[in-house]
Amino acid sequence: MGDRHPLPPSSPLVSPPEFPLFSLHRTLVLIPVLNEAETISNVVRELRSRGLSRIRVVDNGSSDSSVEIAQAAGAEVFQEPIPGYGRACWRGLQDIPPDIDWILFCDGDGSDVLDSLDQFWAAAAGGAEFVLGNRRATADGRSHMTPVQNFGNGLATTLIRLGWGESYGDLGPLRLIRRSALEAMEMGDRGFGWTVEMQIRAAELGLKTVEIPVGYRQRQGGRSKISGTIRGSIQAGTIILSTVGSLYLRRIRRDGISPILLSATLLLLGALLIQPHGNFRFVERQIAMMSLSTLMLLGFAVSWNIKHIRGRWFWGVAIALRLILLFMYPGNDIWRYLWEGYIQNLGFNPFALPPNAPELIPHRTEWWALMNNLGVSAIYPPLTQWGFRFLSAITPSVLLFKSTFIAADLGACWLLARKFGHSKALLYAWNPVILYAFAGGGHYDSWMVLPMVAAWVAWDKNKPYWSALFIGIGGAIKWISFPLLLFIAYSKLRENRPNKEHRTDSNNQSFNQSLLPLNIKGALIILGLGFLPFILTGLSFCNGDFCIFAPTQSAFVSHVRSSQFIPYVVSSIFPATAAPGTNKFYVIPMAIAILFLLHYCRKFSTFAESYLFCILIFSPIIHLWYFTWIIPFSIPSQNIGTRLISLSAFMYFILQINTLIEGTWTFNLWERLLMWLPFFFGFIWTKLINKSPNKRPNISSI
Repeated sequence: MGDRHPLPPSSPLVSPPEFPLFSLHRTLVLIPVLNEAETISNVVRELRSRGLSRIRVVDNGSSDSSVEIAQAAGAEVFQEPIPGYGRACWRGLQDIPPDIDWILFCDGDGSDVLDSLDQFWAAAAGGAEFVLGNRRATADGRSHMTPVQNFGNGLATTLIRLGWGESYGDLGPLRLIRRSALEAMEMGDRGFGWTVEMQIRAAELGLKTVEIPVGYRQRQGGRSKISGTIRGSIQAGTIILSTVGSLYLRRIRRDGISPILLSATLLLLGALLIQPHGNFRFVERQIAMMSLSTLMLLGFAVSWNIKHIRGRWFWGVAIALRLILLFMYPGNDIWRYLWEGYIQNLGFNPFALPPNAPELIPHRTEWWALMNNLGVSAIYPPLTQWGFRFLSAITPSVLLFKSTFIAADLGACWLLARKFGHSKALLYAWNPVILYAFAGGGHYDSWMVLPMVAAWVAWDKNKPYWSALFIGIGGAIKWISFPLLLFIAYSKLRENRPNKEHRTDSNNQSFNQSLLPLNIKGALIILGLGFLPFILTGLSFCNGDFCIFAPTQSAFVSHVRSSQFIPYVVSSIFPATAAPGTNKFYVIPMAIAILFLLHYCRKFSTFAESYLFCILIFSPIIHLWYFTWIIPFSIPSQNIGTRLISLSAFMYFILQINTLIEGTWTFNLWERLLMWLPFFFGFIWTKLINKSPNKRPNISSI
């Protein structure tokens, strides 16, 4: 990469005539404009007052008098009617006089503070080939940049640092470059990605680059085409990221690339491409989602070959992916979250009243009709309802809710990375199912995953009571984590009993385990701590004779089926088992599985992974985001089945497509098998491999 020699603001100014390598008279100023009639005259006049006489304004389709005003101020004007910042810059670079050695790019809206230009000339005279104005290096500059500008610049410069090792501070428009260096760049972008491409190409060419702290101010007139609108800001961010991604791919084709960069590139491009297609009420968007998600799936599969990764790569990509998908249209569950929090703040009990209750008609919102199952009251546990109420009291905003889901998700990333290292934690942090479920689809399951992982960490640190409390918090958020409490309580009960390999006394004589006391008190404390969060939060929803805050017997829970595996197989053989109300019978095989696992499992992660595998294959109701439950606990074994379901789970979206096209929420046989068989056989295969004494050491054996 190029040498970097930042010039501090205090560097002595040198007058242009003393620069043997630089001349103002051999410098061309290039200013793209679009409707800058209010500002362009002052910009041109100030540049001329600083000794710059060769000023070229490129009009990019202005409908005001920008052209006439620029000409009157003394600028040469070129016309480029096709819109695009990069296209305007490219047009301005045509037919440059042969004696021009330097190009200065400048904005025409008056936002660039030009007081630091003498330092640009000094840097060029000192041998710099590319001089950048860094607005973020000055307090004045940072204060006048919009939040969107700060975020976009920070994200882009971070990605450039990760991909090319070049630490830029800004993508500022004020920049000076040697003509020969610009020609060597062979710039290809014709849009807003022009500045990003220039800085990446400078890094690839090893140019000597200098960044100068510069001031910045709000535009002096007109309206921003980018940061002035939400749509423009999102569009600009997408362009910046796609430019970085396309240049990554070009680098791959040219130089070859490490699995880290290839995986990150595919994941980021995939996330950018699927982000606009989250609204599943339209068939074409669902099909686009299915097709474009393959890039993310390929990127995740490539990550399986990553043996070592630095923290900056791990976190940079993980956070960028979640921020991209934060703006995806969410799944329809989130409208229930907003609604149930909203009506709680109005004094209504969501467990007592479904959304279509007559009492709630006066309080319907503009997104009321977007909810699913309008005739079903709340099924989410009490602590979850507290969370919904708190967030809705701030504002019933999709972005606010999704931000908290991402925060919990990143908390789990942090715990897993600390416990297993960054490379193994990629199974969770860069997993497409995790990314879509929490950041994209906006499902709240990350609130449960975080305390489950925290309970695991506490257990491994020999803190069973903390572990029980975390499990209790998870159970009060979603019922699914409560069986983990049984493992903790049962382990505490038997803590005085030796393991199989230690069941002999010092004389190598067998002794009777039953003579050892059970720790009944410890087990009861575990159970008490575990159920405490549920009881405390649940009681707040009891009112008089009504105290149903766990409506698991609702018709929705007992009748609905969705993308199930074992229940589908059983109902194919015994059709009567598909009748409404038969879901409850699958409690029996689950109870048997839990008892079996309690007896044989000695590790928290082994029990959790195996239990969650059983509940996924036995549950009559399965959605894509349910697979997020098992992913953290498969990190020690890097379970093949869990890796494969992270790919095949996206078959779930075929259900959405079939619903709109055929009116039925069903898989055909092959679609169902394609989703489930990789998970089922991959999971069992990993268990058998880990259990075999002739294979690698047993990591997660039962």
